[in-house]
Amino acid sequence: MEQKQAKSLNPINNWGTVLIFCATLGLAPFLPEPHIWGKLRWIAGGAVGMKLVDWGDFAMHGLPWVFLIRLIVLEVKKRFRPVQG
Repeated sequence: MEQKQAKSLNPINNWGTVLIFCATLGLAPFLPEPHIWGKLRWIAGGAVGMKLVDWGDFAMHGLPWVFLIRLIVLEVKKRFRPVQG
């Protein structure tokens, strides 16, 4: 029981926390376009002129999305786990 409670307290395993991270840090600044979207377009265009600070910025704004993808994969694996009996 204690292990399950500790797992639920971990913010990267909490759907609400991860969604809030994605909506705030993952999309900030919101105007004129989400920052992560601009970085993704820059990388897709060849990342010409990107400096180390730009890669760090991409990692910071992209990390919440990595957490979200991780939670989705874990949820799918849990739902399609074969029943052992």
